[in-house]
Amino acid sequence: MGRSTDGGMGGGKAKFRIPGGRRRSFYGRSRRDLIHRLVDARWALGEGLPVSAGKQSLRAYLDYWLIVCRTRLRPITLVTYARDVRRLTAALGDVPIRHLTPGLIQSAYASLLEIGFSKRTVEKTHAVLHRALDQAMHWGLTARNPTELVSPPRPVRREMTALTGPQFQELLRLADGSRWYPLWVLLGTSGLRVGEALGLQWQDVDLIAGRLAVRNTLQRQPGIGFLLGPPKTEKSRRTIYLSRLARGALEQQRERQCRDRETSKRWQQTSFVFTNRHGRAVGPGAVNRALTRALHDAGLPRIRVHDLRHTTASLLLEAGTHPKVVQDLLGHSTIQLTLDTYSHVVPALHRQAARTMDRLLSREPHDGTYAGL
Repeated sequence: MGRSTDGGMGGGKAKFRIPGGRRRSFYGRSRRDLIHRLVDARWALGEGLPVSAGKQSLRAYLDYWLIVCRTRLRPITLVTYARDVRRLTAALGDVPIRHLTPGLIQSAYASLLEIGFSKRTVEKTHAVLHRALDQAMHWGLTARNPTELVSPPRPVRREMTALTGPQFQELLRLADGSRWYPLWVLLGTSGLRVGEALGLQWQDVDLIAGRLAVRNTLQRQPGIGFLLGPPKTEKSRRTIYLSRLARGALEQQRERQCRDRETSKRWQQTSFVFTNRHGRAVGPGAVNRALTRALHDAGLPRIRVHDLRHTTASLLLEAGTHPKVVQDLLGHSTIQLTLDTYSHVVPALHRQAARTMDRLLSREPHDGTYAGL
């Protein structure tokens, strides 16, 4: 049971009885905050989580927290969280959660950097610890989040890499007729993430209407294998209209798959658009290796598979496509994210705007009227 007492201005203290007859007190700035904390405490008790931190170590708490996260996170995200937690517990695992200080956490980050982890890795680890300790505050296990006073390392922003138009055309020219050609076309013209492309099923594709629907993403879960999971964000669920080049490439892929089905003695029937010779799902690792080989054979700069998505956006923005259209194509949550990510092409947009204004306001040589008006 929970009971609250008014502390003025709507805030106060709430008490919660836990097994053994003991009581746990919570403090809140408002009645709503108190009720929220009591509900969280009752839920945690029902899940077998500790309602009182006492001398609970950071390792024990993070183990509980990851169990809770299983129902809230995508499998691939949970794997990365678990990896970050292992780094944290190696340095801070035995420290009681209530004894964590900004200084201890800052020293742990310095140790991770010293043993060779990148600034970006430590920054991600900090984000996971911050989120975990925020949840600990909601559960009443700690009164503050010490990560608020910690300065994580700021990695140098990675320079955007993408193929130019002629380079992408050369990649497609040399890959035409190969098993990978349809995938390179789709990734370089649609803005799909590699997991979204590999998670495509034929029921998601309408070649007559020339469009596809992004409903899933292919993820590898340790101990299980490949699984279909939800897209990265709600904005990632989107409809993409296909270029003629992409429609033709997908038709080639369907024909190749039919031939593979007839010739393979180990064919496994799935609905995936992109499969290996035996009908099974293709993983991102195989795609990366294939692209590296293709770029090397073509004498082109080495890029990641994800950079084909950047190629799509860069080419469209440089051609004057409205950033809002590019945002929707990529499935970005905000247009600001699109503009920040592709800031290197903003000067091209400005030049395009200047040329458009010149065209609109240029005078005809004979009658003195404005050509564009």
